Amino acid sequence: MGATEAAVPRSFTERLLAGVERVGNKVPNAVLMFLYLIAFVAVLSQALDLLGVSVTEAIAEPVPVASEPTYYEDTAGTIIGAGAYPDEGEFEVHEVTIAVRGLLDVEGIRFVFTSFVANFAGFGVIAVTFIAMMGAGAAEGAGLMDALIRKLVAAAPRRLITFLIVLVGALSSVATDAGYLILIPLAAVAFHTLGRHPIAGLAAGFAGVAATFAVNVIPQPVDAMITEIANEAIALTGLGPLTVVNNYFFSIVSMLVLVLVATVVTERMIEPRLGAWDPAEASAAQAAETRTDADAAAEARGLRFATFGFLAVLAVVVLATALPGAPLRDPATGAVIGDTPFMDSLLFIIALFFLVAGVCYGVGARTVRSADDVIASITKTFNGLGGLVLMFLMIAQFIAYFNYTNLPPVIAISLANLLERAQISAVPLLVGLVVVIFFLDFIIPGVVPKWAIFAPIFIPIFVRLDVAPQTLLAAYRIGDSPANTLTPLMVYFPFIVTVAQRYRKDAGIGSVISLMIPYALSCSPRPSPRSSGTGCRWGSWRSESCSRSGRRAS
Repeated sequence: MGATEAAVPRSFTERLLAGVERVGNKVPNAVLMFLYLIAFVAVLSQALDLLGVSVTEAIAEPVPVASEPTYYEDTAGTIIGAGAYPDEGEFEVHEVTIAVRGLLDVEGIRFVFTSFVANFAGFGVIAVTFIAMMGAGAAEGAGLMDALIRKLVAAAPRRLITFLIVLVGALSSVATDAGYLILIPLAAVAFHTLGRHPIAGLAAGFAGVAATFAVNVIPQPVDAMITEIANEAIALTGLGPLTVVNNYFFSIVSMLVLVLVATVVTERMIEPRLGAWDPAEASAAQAAETRTDADAAAEARGLRFATFGFLAVLAVVVLATALPGAPLRDPATGAVIGDTPFMDSLLFIIALFFLVAGVCYGVGARTVRSADDVIASITKTFNGLGGLVLMFLMIAQFIAYFNYTNLPPVIAISLANLLERAQISAVPLLVGLVVVIFFLDFIIPGVVPKWAIFAPIFIPIFVRLDVAPQTLLAAYRIGDSPANTLTPLMVYFPFIVTVAQRYRKDAGIGSVISLMIPYALSCSPRPSPRSSGTGCRWGSWRSESCSRSGRRAS
Protein backbone atom coordinates (compact mmCIF):
# COMPACT_ATOMS: atom_id res chain seq x y z
CA MET A 1 0.00 0.00 0.00
CA GLY A 2 1.54 3.31 -1.07
CA ALA A 3 1.70 6.54 0.89
CA THR A 4 -1.11 8.16 -1.04
CA GLU A 5 -3.35 5.19 -0.47
CA ALA A 6 -2.52 5.04 3.22
CA ALA A 7 -3.46 8.71 3.62
CA VAL A 8 -7.01 8.19 2.38
CA PRO A 9 -9.41 7.47 5.29
CA ARG A 10 -11.55 4.41 4.73
CA SER A 11 -14.84 3.28 6.25
CA PHE A 12 -15.29 -0.01 8.08
CA THR A 13 -16.91 -1.56 4.99
CA GLU A 14 -13.97 -0.52 2.81
CA ARG A 15 -11.45 -1.94 5.29
CA LEU A 16 -13.45 -5.16 5.61
CA LEU A 17 -13.60 -5.79 1.86
CA ALA A 18 -9.94 -4.88 1.43
CA GLY A 19 -9.09 -7.35 4.19
CA VAL A 20 -11.16 -10.08 2.56
CA GLU A 21 -9.34 -9.46 -0.71
CA ARG A 22 -5.88 -9.56 0.89
CA VAL A 23 -6.61 -12.76 2.81
CA GLY A 24 -8.34 -14.41 -0.13
CA ASN A 25 -5.48 -13.63 -2.51
CA LYS A 26 -3.03 -15.23 -0.07
CA VAL A 27 -4.89 -18.51 -0.48
CA PRO A 28 -2.68 -20.92 -2.45
CA ASN A 29 -3.26 -21.56 -6.12
CA ALA A 30 -6.74 -23.02 -6.62
CA VAL A 31 -5.25 -26.39 -7.59
CA LEU A 32 -3.31 -26.56 -4.33
CA MET A 33 -6.27 -25.22 -2.35
CA PHE A 34 -8.49 -28.08 -3.46
CA LEU A 35 -5.68 -30.53 -2.81
CA TYR A 36 -5.45 -29.24 0.77
CA LEU A 37 -9.23 -29.45 1.10
CA ILE A 38 -9.13 -33.07 0.00
CA ALA A 39 -6.53 -33.81 2.68
CA PHE A 40 -8.64 -31.99 5.30
CA VAL A 41 -11.80 -33.87 4.33
CA ALA A 42 -9.91 -37.17 4.43
CA VAL A 43 -8.64 -36.58 7.98
CA LEU A 44 -11.95 -35.16 9.25
CA SER A 45 -14.07 -37.92 7.71
CA GLN A 46 -11.84 -40.64 9.14
CA ALA A 47 -11.98 -39.12 12.62
CA LEU A 48 -15.80 -38.82 12.50
CA ASP A 49 -16.04 -42.35 11.11
CA LEU A 50 -14.03 -43.71 14.04
CA LEU A 51 -16.35 -41.83 16.42
CA GLY A 52 -19.38 -43.43 14.74
CA VAL A 53 -21.02 -40.11 13.76
CA SER A 54 -24.32 -40.55 11.90
CA VAL A 55 -27.73 -38.92 11.49
CA THR A 56 -31.18 -40.40 11.01
CA GLU A 57 -33.77 -38.35 9.16
CA ALA A 58 -36.63 -38.44 6.67
CA ILE A 59 -35.42 -37.21 3.29
CA ALA A 60 -36.93 -37.09 -0.18
CA GLU A 61 -35.37 -39.53 -2.63
CA PRO A 62 -36.14 -40.12 -6.33
CA VAL A 63 -38.17 -43.15 -7.27
CA PRO A 64 -36.03 -45.40 -9.48
CA VAL A 65 -37.41 -45.57 -12.99
CA ALA A 66 -36.20 -48.13 -15.51
CA SER A 67 -36.09 -46.44 -18.88
CA GLU A 68 -33.94 -46.20 -21.96
CA PRO A 69 -32.63 -42.79 -23.06
CA THR A 70 -34.30 -41.37 -26.13
CA TYR A 71 -31.80 -38.55 -26.65
CA TYR A 72 -28.43 -37.39 -25.44
CA GLU A 73 -28.22 -34.59 -22.91
CA ASP A 74 -25.59 -31.99 -23.68
CA THR A 75 -25.59 -30.19 -20.37
CA ALA A 76 -24.33 -31.18 -16.99
CA GLY A 77 -25.93 -28.39 -15.01
CA THR A 78 -24.17 -26.24 -12.41
CA ILE A 79 -25.49 -28.06 -9.36
CA ILE A 80 -22.80 -29.79 -7.36
CA GLY A 81 -23.92 -33.08 -5.95
CA ALA A 82 -27.17 -33.10 -7.91
CA GLY A 83 -26.26 -35.96 -10.18
CA ALA A 84 -28.40 -38.42 -8.23
CA TYR A 85 -31.57 -36.46 -8.89
CA PRO A 86 -33.58 -36.80 -12.09
CA ASP A 87 -34.64 -33.72 -14.00
CA GLU A 88 -38.24 -34.70 -13.49
CA GLY A 89 -40.08 -37.56 -11.84
CA GLU A 90 -41.46 -38.93 -8.58
CA PHE A 91 -39.89 -38.48 -5.14
CA GLU A 92 -40.64 -40.47 -2.00
CA VAL A 93 -39.91 -39.64 1.62
CA HIS A 94 -37.92 -42.30 3.46
CA GLU A 95 -36.33 -42.42 6.88
CA VAL A 96 -32.66 -43.18 6.42
CA THR A 97 -29.57 -43.35 8.59
CA ILE A 98 -26.53 -41.67 7.07
CA ALA A 99 -23.13 -42.38 8.60
CA VAL A 100 -19.89 -40.54 7.89
CA ARG A 101 -17.53 -42.69 5.82
CA GLY A 102 -13.79 -42.30 6.22
CA LEU A 103 -11.50 -41.76 3.26
CA LEU A 104 -8.48 -43.28 5.01
CA ASP A 105 -9.79 -46.77 5.72
CA VAL A 106 -9.52 -49.67 3.28
CA GLU A 107 -12.74 -48.85 1.42
CA GLY A 108 -11.97 -45.14 1.30
CA ILE A 109 -8.45 -45.57 -0.07
CA ARG A 110 -9.79 -48.03 -2.63
CA PHE A 111 -12.36 -45.41 -3.72
CA VAL A 112 -9.66 -42.71 -4.03
CA PHE A 113 -7.54 -44.84 -6.35
CA THR A 114 -10.26 -46.49 -8.42
CA SER A 115 -12.46 -43.43 -8.98
CA PHE A 116 -9.82 -40.83 -9.91
CA VAL A 117 -10.20 -41.21 -13.67
CA ALA A 118 -13.95 -41.74 -13.51
CA ASN A 119 -14.41 -38.61 -11.39
CA PHE A 120 -12.72 -36.45 -14.01
CA ALA A 121 -14.35 -38.21 -16.97
CA GLY A 122 -17.78 -37.76 -15.42
CA PHE A 123 -17.28 -34.09 -14.57
CA GLY A 124 -19.55 -32.72 -17.29
CA VAL A 125 -18.60 -29.09 -16.70
CA ILE A 126 -15.43 -29.66 -18.75
CA ALA A 127 -17.31 -30.73 -21.87
CA VAL A 128 -19.86 -27.96 -21.36
CA THR A 129 -17.07 -25.37 -21.12
CA PHE A 130 -15.36 -26.49 -24.33
CA ILE A 131 -18.63 -26.67 -26.28
CA ALA A 132 -19.66 -23.18 -25.21
CA MET A 133 -16.22 -21.73 -25.84
CA MET A 134 -16.07 -23.35 -29.29
CA GLY A 135 -18.85 -21.09 -30.58
CA ALA A 136 -17.68 -18.07 -28.60
CA GLY A 137 -14.08 -18.56 -29.80
CA ALA A 138 -15.08 -18.67 -33.45
CA ALA A 139 -17.24 -15.56 -33.08
CA GLU A 140 -14.55 -13.66 -31.16
CA GLY A 141 -11.80 -14.59 -33.59
CA ALA A 142 -13.87 -13.38 -36.53
CA GLY A 143 -14.61 -10.07 -34.81
CA LEU A 144 -18.34 -10.65 -34.32
CA MET A 145 -18.17 -10.12 -30.55
CA ASP A 146 -16.53 -6.70 -30.93
CA ALA A 147 -19.04 -5.69 -33.58
CA LEU A 148 -22.02 -6.76 -31.47
CA ILE A 149 -20.71 -4.94 -28.42
CA ARG A 150 -20.21 -1.78 -30.47
CA LYS A 151 -23.79 -2.04 -31.76
CA LEU A 152 -25.12 -2.63 -28.25
CA VAL A 153 -23.24 0.37 -26.89
CA ALA A 154 -24.44 2.57 -29.75
CA ALA A 155 -28.08 1.44 -29.59
CA ALA A 156 -28.80 0.99 -25.87
CA PRO A 157 -29.14 4.00 -23.55
CA ARG A 158 -25.89 4.29 -21.62
CA ARG A 159 -27.66 4.36 -18.25
CA LEU A 160 -29.47 1.10 -18.99
CA ILE A 161 -26.42 -0.99 -19.94
CA THR A 162 -25.84 -2.27 -16.39
CA PHE A 163 -29.53 -3.07 -15.87
CA LEU A 164 -29.74 -4.92 -19.19
CA ILE A 165 -26.62 -6.99 -18.45
CA VAL A 166 -27.92 -8.05 -15.03
CA LEU A 167 -31.39 -8.75 -16.46
CA VAL A 168 -30.06 -10.95 -19.26
CA GLY A 169 -27.90 -12.73 -16.69
CA ALA A 170 -30.94 -13.46 -14.55
CA LEU A 171 -32.89 -14.78 -17.54
CA SER A 172 -29.93 -16.92 -18.64
CA SER A 173 -30.43 -19.35 -15.74
CA VAL A 174 -32.84 -21.16 -18.06
CA ALA A 175 -29.80 -22.15 -20.13
CA THR A 176 -27.63 -22.65 -16.97
CA ASP A 177 -24.06 -22.89 -18.26
CA ALA A 178 -24.40 -20.39 -21.12
CA GLY A 179 -24.77 -17.46 -18.73
CA TYR A 180 -21.52 -18.23 -16.94
CA LEU A 181 -19.47 -19.06 -20.01
CA ILE A 182 -20.75 -16.50 -22.53
CA LEU A 183 -22.56 -13.61 -20.84
CA ILE A 184 -20.03 -12.83 -18.10
CA PRO A 185 -17.04 -12.36 -20.47
CA LEU A 186 -19.28 -10.32 -22.81
CA ALA A 187 -20.37 -8.09 -19.91
CA ALA A 188 -16.73 -7.30 -19.16
CA VAL A 189 -16.09 -6.44 -22.83
CA ALA A 190 -19.21 -4.22 -22.94
CA PHE A 191 -18.03 -2.16 -19.98
CA HIS A 192 -14.53 -1.94 -21.49
CA THR A 193 -15.99 -0.61 -24.75
CA LEU A 194 -17.92 2.05 -22.81
CA GLY A 195 -14.77 3.22 -21.06
CA ARG A 196 -15.98 1.73 -17.80
CA HIS A 197 -14.07 -0.77 -15.68
CA PRO A 198 -14.33 -4.27 -17.24
CA ILE A 199 -14.24 -5.91 -13.79
CA ALA A 200 -17.42 -4.01 -12.89
CA GLY A 201 -19.10 -5.49 -15.97
CA LEU A 202 -17.90 -8.94 -14.96
CA ALA A 203 -19.32 -8.42 -11.46
CA ALA A 204 -22.69 -7.28 -12.83
CA GLY A 205 -22.91 -10.27 -15.16
CA PHE A 206 -21.85 -12.71 -12.42
CA ALA A 207 -24.42 -11.26 -10.01
CA GLY A 208 -27.18 -11.56 -12.61
CA VAL A 209 -26.35 -15.15 -13.50
CA ALA A 210 -25.52 -16.59 -10.07
CA ALA A 211 -27.26 -14.54 -7.38
CA THR A 212 -30.72 -14.84 -9.00
CA PHE A 213 -30.45 -18.50 -10.04
CA ALA A 214 -33.45 -19.70 -8.00
CA VAL A 215 -35.94 -17.17 -9.42
CA ASN A 216 -36.89 -16.45 -13.01
CA VAL A 217 -39.85 -15.22 -15.04
CA ILE A 218 -39.52 -18.40 -17.11
CA PRO A 219 -40.30 -21.68 -15.27
CA GLN A 220 -37.21 -23.91 -15.19
CA PRO A 221 -36.80 -27.69 -14.87
CA VAL A 222 -35.46 -27.15 -11.36
CA ASP A 223 -38.83 -25.60 -10.41
CA ALA A 224 -40.56 -28.89 -11.22
CA MET A 225 -37.98 -30.82 -9.20
CA ILE A 226 -38.25 -28.81 -5.98
CA THR A 227 -42.05 -28.67 -6.30
CA GLU A 228 -42.24 -32.47 -6.55
CA ILE A 229 -39.98 -32.82 -3.50
CA ALA A 230 -42.20 -30.36 -1.60
CA ASN A 231 -45.33 -32.31 -2.53
CA GLU A 232 -43.90 -35.50 -1.08
CA ALA A 233 -43.37 -33.70 2.21
CA ILE A 234 -46.78 -32.00 2.01
CA ALA A 235 -48.42 -35.40 1.64
CA LEU A 236 -47.32 -36.13 5.22
CA THR A 237 -49.45 -33.20 6.43
CA GLY A 238 -52.68 -34.00 4.53
CA LEU A 239 -52.65 -30.75 2.54
CA GLY A 240 -53.11 -30.48 -1.21
CA PRO A 241 -50.11 -30.48 -3.54
CA LEU A 242 -48.37 -27.44 -4.97
CA THR A 243 -48.02 -26.69 -8.66
CA VAL A 244 -44.90 -25.53 -10.43
CA VAL A 245 -46.31 -21.97 -10.63
CA ASN A 246 -47.16 -21.56 -6.93
CA ASN A 247 -44.13 -19.29 -6.49
CA TYR A 248 -44.39 -17.81 -9.97
CA PHE A 249 -45.41 -14.24 -9.06
CA PHE A 250 -42.96 -14.27 -6.16
CA SER A 251 -40.23 -15.32 -8.61
CA ILE A 252 -41.12 -12.52 -11.06
CA VAL A 253 -41.11 -9.80 -8.39
CA SER A 254 -38.00 -11.22 -6.70
CA MET A 255 -36.06 -11.38 -9.94
CA LEU A 256 -36.89 -7.77 -10.85
CA VAL A 257 -36.02 -6.55 -7.35
CA LEU A 258 -32.73 -8.46 -7.36
CA VAL A 259 -31.88 -7.09 -10.80
CA LEU A 260 -32.51 -3.53 -9.60
CA VAL A 261 -30.48 -4.12 -6.42
CA ALA A 262 -27.56 -5.59 -8.41
CA THR A 263 -27.70 -2.62 -10.79
CA VAL A 264 -27.57 -0.11 -7.95
CA VAL A 265 -24.75 -2.02 -6.20
CA THR A 266 -22.74 -2.07 -9.43
CA GLU A 267 -23.09 1.63 -10.17
CA ARG A 268 -23.09 3.08 -6.66
CA MET A 269 -20.59 0.78 -4.93
CA ILE A 270 -18.55 -1.44 -7.23
CA GLU A 271 -17.61 1.11 -9.90
CA PRO A 272 -16.60 3.83 -7.38
CA ARG A 273 -14.54 1.18 -5.60
CA LEU A 274 -12.76 0.08 -8.77
CA GLY A 275 -12.14 3.54 -10.19
CA ALA A 276 -10.84 4.12 -13.72
CA TRP A 277 -9.34 1.10 -15.44
CA ASP A 278 -5.70 1.28 -16.44
CA PRO A 279 -5.07 -0.92 -19.55
CA ALA A 280 -1.56 -1.57 -18.21
CA GLU A 281 -3.19 -3.77 -15.55
CA ALA A 282 -4.40 -6.23 -18.22
CA SER A 283 -2.64 -9.51 -18.82
CA ALA A 284 -0.30 -9.82 -21.80
CA ALA A 285 -2.81 -12.07 -23.58
CA GLN A 286 -5.57 -9.51 -23.19
CA ALA A 287 -3.34 -6.68 -24.35
CA ALA A 288 -2.42 -8.69 -27.43
CA GLU A 289 -6.09 -9.13 -28.27
CA THR A 290 -6.80 -5.39 -28.24
CA ARG A 291 -7.26 -4.13 -31.79
CA THR A 292 -8.60 -1.11 -33.67
CA ASP A 293 -12.18 -0.94 -34.95
CA ALA A 294 -12.89 -2.74 -38.19
CA ASP A 295 -13.72 -0.72 -41.26
CA ALA A 296 -17.33 0.44 -40.94
CA ALA A 297 -18.41 -0.87 -44.34
CA ALA A 298 -16.77 -4.25 -43.79
CA GLU A 299 -18.33 -4.48 -40.35
CA ALA A 300 -21.79 -3.66 -41.69
CA ARG A 301 -21.42 -6.29 -44.40
CA GLY A 302 -20.20 -8.81 -41.83
CA LEU A 303 -23.21 -8.14 -39.61
CA ARG A 304 -25.57 -8.69 -42.54
CA PHE A 305 -23.92 -12.03 -43.26
CA ALA A 306 -24.07 -12.91 -39.54
CA THR A 307 -27.79 -12.15 -39.55
CA PHE A 308 -28.29 -14.55 -42.47
CA GLY A 309 -26.34 -17.24 -40.59
CA PHE A 310 -28.36 -16.62 -37.43
CA LEU A 311 -31.65 -16.92 -39.32
CA ALA A 312 -30.48 -20.15 -40.99
CA VAL A 313 -29.72 -21.76 -37.63
CA LEU A 314 -33.00 -20.43 -36.23
CA ALA A 315 -34.90 -22.03 -39.13
CA VAL A 316 -33.26 -25.39 -38.41
CA VAL A 317 -34.12 -25.14 -34.70
CA VAL A 318 -37.74 -24.18 -35.45
CA LEU A 319 -38.14 -27.10 -37.85
CA ALA A 320 -36.65 -29.45 -35.26
CA THR A 321 -38.99 -28.12 -32.57
CA ALA A 322 -42.26 -26.70 -33.91
CA LEU A 323 -43.72 -29.58 -35.91
CA PRO A 324 -45.56 -32.47 -34.17
CA GLY A 325 -43.17 -35.33 -33.59
CA ALA A 326 -40.16 -33.07 -34.16
CA PRO A 327 -36.89 -34.46 -32.79
CA LEU A 328 -36.48 -31.78 -30.10
CA ARG A 329 -39.95 -32.35 -28.64
CA ASP A 330 -40.51 -34.73 -25.76
CA PRO A 331 -41.08 -38.12 -27.44
CA ALA A 332 -43.84 -39.05 -24.97
CA THR A 333 -45.75 -35.81 -24.32
CA GLY A 334 -44.75 -33.63 -27.28
CA ALA A 335 -43.79 -30.82 -24.89
CA VAL A 336 -41.11 -28.30 -25.79
CA ILE A 337 -40.50 -26.69 -22.39
CA GLY A 338 -39.57 -28.72 -19.32
CA ASP A 339 -37.54 -31.91 -19.24
CA THR A 340 -37.33 -32.13 -23.02
CA PRO A 341 -34.66 -32.63 -25.70
CA PHE A 342 -35.02 -28.96 -26.63
CA MET A 343 -34.15 -27.73 -23.13
CA ASP A 344 -31.27 -30.19 -22.89
CA SER A 345 -29.97 -28.95 -26.25
CA LEU A 346 -29.99 -25.25 -25.36
CA LEU A 347 -26.27 -24.94 -24.75
CA PHE A 348 -25.40 -26.68 -28.03
CA ILE A 349 -27.96 -24.55 -29.88
CA ILE A 350 -26.49 -21.35 -28.43
CA ALA A 351 -22.96 -22.49 -29.34
CA LEU A 352 -24.19 -23.27 -32.85
CA PHE A 353 -25.67 -19.77 -33.20
CA PHE A 354 -22.35 -18.21 -32.24
CA LEU A 355 -20.32 -20.56 -34.43
CA VAL A 356 -22.37 -20.12 -37.62
CA ALA A 357 -22.94 -16.39 -37.11
CA GLY A 358 -19.23 -15.90 -36.36
CA VAL A 359 -18.14 -17.72 -39.51
CA CYS A 360 -20.66 -15.79 -41.61
CA TYR A 361 -19.50 -12.50 -40.10
CA GLY A 362 -15.89 -13.37 -40.89
CA VAL A 363 -16.75 -14.17 -44.49
CA GLY A 364 -18.67 -10.90 -44.89
CA ALA A 365 -16.09 -8.74 -43.12
CA ARG A 366 -13.24 -10.67 -44.76
CA THR A 367 -11.67 -11.47 -41.38
CA VAL A 368 -12.04 -15.19 -42.15
CA ARG A 369 -10.31 -16.35 -45.33
CA SER A 370 -10.53 -20.12 -44.92
CA ALA A 371 -11.58 -22.90 -42.57
CA ASP A 372 -8.08 -22.79 -41.11
CA ASP A 373 -8.82 -19.33 -39.70
CA VAL A 374 -11.90 -20.64 -37.88
CA ILE A 375 -10.00 -23.61 -36.50
CA ALA A 376 -7.15 -21.33 -35.40
CA SER A 377 -9.58 -19.07 -33.50
CA ILE A 378 -11.16 -22.00 -31.67
CA THR A 379 -7.75 -23.53 -30.93
CA LYS A 380 -6.54 -20.21 -29.50
CA THR A 381 -9.56 -20.12 -27.19
CA PHE A 382 -9.01 -23.71 -26.09
CA ASN A 383 -5.31 -22.99 -25.42
CA GLY A 384 -6.34 -20.39 -22.87
CA LEU A 385 -8.34 -22.97 -20.91
CA GLY A 386 -5.37 -25.16 -19.94
CA GLY A 387 -5.07 -23.85 -16.37
CA LEU A 388 -8.82 -24.05 -15.94
CA VAL A 389 -8.85 -27.73 -16.95
CA LEU A 390 -6.22 -28.52 -14.31
CA MET A 391 -8.37 -26.78 -11.69
CA PHE A 392 -11.39 -28.76 -12.87
CA LEU A 393 -9.39 -31.96 -12.37
CA MET A 394 -8.89 -31.19 -8.69
CA ILE A 395 -12.42 -29.85 -8.22
CA ALA A 396 -13.86 -33.07 -9.66
CA GLN A 397 -11.82 -35.12 -7.20
CA PHE A 398 -12.79 -32.95 -4.24
CA ILE A 399 -16.50 -33.11 -5.04
CA ALA A 400 -16.41 -36.89 -5.49
CA TYR A 401 -14.45 -37.52 -2.28
CA PHE A 402 -16.54 -35.01 -0.29
CA ASN A 403 -19.77 -36.68 -1.41
CA TYR A 404 -18.34 -40.15 -0.70
CA THR A 405 -17.76 -39.26 2.95
CA ASN A 406 -21.46 -38.29 3.42
CA LEU A 407 -20.33 -35.08 5.13
CA PRO A 408 -22.67 -32.79 3.11
CA PRO A 409 -25.95 -34.50 4.16
CA VAL A 410 -24.71 -35.05 7.71
CA ILE A 411 -23.90 -31.35 8.09
CA ALA A 412 -27.18 -30.26 6.45
CA ILE A 413 -29.35 -32.57 8.55
CA SER A 414 -27.54 -31.57 11.75
CA LEU A 415 -28.18 -27.89 11.03
CA ALA A 416 -31.82 -28.63 10.19
CA ASN A 417 -32.28 -30.53 13.46
CA LEU A 418 -30.69 -27.65 15.34
CA LEU A 419 -33.29 -25.25 13.93
CA GLU A 420 -36.08 -27.72 14.67
CA ARG A 421 -35.08 -28.02 18.33
CA ALA A 422 -34.84 -24.24 18.74
CA GLN A 423 -38.57 -24.05 19.68
CA ILE A 424 -39.09 -20.61 18.18
CA SER A 425 -42.03 -19.01 16.37
CA ALA A 426 -42.63 -19.01 12.63
CA VAL A 427 -41.02 -15.73 11.56
CA PRO A 428 -37.70 -16.17 13.44
CA LEU A 429 -37.62 -19.79 12.26
CA LEU A 430 -38.06 -18.65 8.65
CA VAL A 431 -35.23 -16.16 9.11
CA GLY A 432 -33.08 -18.87 10.68
CA LEU A 433 -33.83 -21.20 7.76
CA VAL A 434 -32.78 -18.53 5.24
CA VAL A 435 -29.52 -17.93 7.13
CA VAL A 436 -28.71 -21.65 7.40
CA ILE A 437 -29.44 -22.20 3.68
CA PHE A 438 -27.22 -19.22 2.81
CA PHE A 439 -24.21 -20.62 4.69
CA LEU A 440 -24.91 -24.21 3.68
CA ASP A 441 -24.70 -23.10 0.06
CA PHE A 442 -20.96 -22.64 0.54
CA ILE A 443 -20.47 -26.41 0.77
CA ILE A 444 -23.52 -27.64 -1.17
CA PRO A 445 -24.09 -25.10 -3.99
CA GLY A 446 -27.06 -26.94 -5.44
CA VAL A 447 -30.78 -26.15 -5.36
CA VAL A 448 -32.08 -29.72 -5.21
CA PRO A 449 -29.83 -31.58 -2.71
CA LYS A 450 -30.44 -29.13 0.15
CA TRP A 451 -34.18 -28.96 -0.49
CA ALA A 452 -34.42 -32.77 -0.53
CA ILE A 453 -33.05 -32.73 3.01
CA PHE A 454 -34.87 -29.70 4.39
CA ALA A 455 -38.35 -30.09 2.87
CA PRO A 456 -39.41 -33.27 4.78
CA ILE A 457 -38.19 -31.71 8.04
CA PHE A 458 -39.50 -28.18 7.86
CA ILE A 459 -42.69 -28.36 5.80
CA PRO A 460 -44.55 -30.32 8.56
CA ILE A 461 -43.12 -27.96 11.20
CA PHE A 462 -44.29 -24.83 9.39
CA VAL A 463 -47.68 -26.34 8.59
CA ARG A 464 -48.17 -26.81 12.35
CA LEU A 465 -47.27 -23.11 12.72
CA ASP A 466 -49.94 -22.21 10.10
CA VAL A 467 -47.34 -21.23 7.50
CA ALA A 468 -48.19 -22.30 3.94
CA PRO A 469 -45.67 -24.64 2.22
CA GLN A 470 -45.26 -22.21 -0.67
CA THR A 471 -44.10 -19.58 1.84
CA LEU A 472 -41.39 -21.94 3.05
CA LEU A 473 -40.40 -22.64 -0.56
CA ALA A 474 -40.15 -18.89 -1.20
CA ALA A 475 -37.92 -18.50 1.87
CA TYR A 476 -35.73 -21.32 0.60
CA ARG A 477 -35.33 -19.55 -2.75
CA ILE A 478 -34.26 -16.37 -0.93
CA GLY A 479 -31.49 -18.14 0.94
CA ASP A 480 -30.26 -20.45 -1.79
CA SER A 481 -28.61 -18.40 -4.52
CA PRO A 482 -26.70 -15.35 -3.16
CA ALA A 483 -23.78 -17.40 -1.82
CA ASN A 484 -23.22 -18.80 -5.33
CA THR A 485 -21.20 -15.65 -6.00
CA LEU A 486 -18.92 -16.28 -3.01
CA THR A 487 -18.16 -19.97 -2.81
CA PRO A 488 -15.07 -21.31 -4.61
CA LEU A 489 -16.87 -24.68 -4.68
CA MET A 490 -19.22 -23.34 -7.36
CA VAL A 491 -17.86 -25.12 -10.42
CA TYR A 492 -17.56 -21.99 -12.58
CA PHE A 493 -15.84 -19.87 -9.93
CA PRO A 494 -12.34 -20.66 -11.32
CA PHE A 495 -13.56 -19.55 -14.75
CA ILE A 496 -14.71 -16.22 -13.29
CA VAL A 497 -11.26 -15.73 -11.75
CA THR A 498 -9.66 -16.52 -15.12
CA VAL A 499 -11.80 -13.88 -16.85
CA ALA A 500 -10.93 -11.32 -14.15
CA GLN A 501 -7.22 -11.96 -14.73
CA ARG A 502 -7.58 -10.79 -18.34
CA TYR A 503 -8.13 -7.28 -16.99
CA ARG A 504 -6.14 -7.48 -13.76
CA LYS A 505 -3.05 -9.70 -13.79
CA ASP A 506 -2.93 -10.17 -10.02
CA ALA A 507 -6.66 -10.87 -9.54
CA GLY A 508 -7.32 -13.94 -7.44
CA ILE A 509 -10.00 -15.74 -5.48
CA GLY A 510 -9.98 -13.02 -2.81
CA SER A 511 -10.42 -10.30 -5.43
CA VAL A 512 -13.57 -11.91 -6.81
CA ILE A 513 -15.01 -12.76 -3.38
CA SER A 514 -14.48 -9.22 -2.05
CA LEU A 515 -16.01 -7.87 -5.26
CA MET A 516 -19.14 -10.00 -4.89
CA ILE A 517 -19.77 -9.63 -1.13
CA PRO A 518 -21.84 -6.44 -1.61
CA TYR A 519 -24.12 -8.29 -4.02
CA ALA A 520 -24.52 -11.30 -1.74
CA LEU A 521 -25.26 -9.24 1.34
CA SER A 522 -27.00 -6.33 -0.46
CA CYS A 523 -24.91 -3.95 1.63
CA SER A 524 -24.11 -0.33 0.82
CA PRO A 525 -20.81 1.53 1.29
CA ARG A 526 -20.24 3.64 4.37
CA PRO A 527 -18.14 6.46 2.99
CA SER A 528 -16.04 8.70 5.18
CA PRO A 529 -16.45 12.45 4.67
CA ARG A 530 -13.03 12.93 3.11
CA SER A 531 -12.87 9.80 0.91
CA SER A 532 -16.34 9.46 -0.51
CA GLY A 533 -15.74 11.91 -3.31
CA THR A 534 -12.67 10.31 -4.81
CA GLY A 535 -14.11 7.12 -6.19
CA CYS A 536 -10.66 5.55 -5.67
CA ARG A 537 -10.32 1.88 -5.08
CA TRP A 538 -10.24 -0.03 -1.84
CA GLY A 539 -7.51 -2.55 -1.21
CA SER A 540 -5.33 -3.82 -4.05
CA TRP A 541 -7.98 -2.94 -6.66
CA ARG A 542 -6.63 0.64 -6.38
CA SER A 543 -4.56 1.81 -9.34
CA GLU A 544 -1.72 4.31 -9.45
CA SER A 545 -3.68 6.49 -11.89
CA CYS A 546 -6.52 6.69 -9.36
CA SER A 547 -4.07 7.56 -6.58
CA ARG A 548 -2.59 10.36 -8.67
CA SER A 549 -5.75 11.95 -9.97
CA GLY A 550 -8.38 11.17 -7.32
CA ARG A 551 -11.05 11.46 -9.98
CA ARG A 552 -14.26 9.49 -10.09
CA ALA A 553 -14.47 6.89 -12.86
CA SER A 554 -16.50 8.05 -15.83
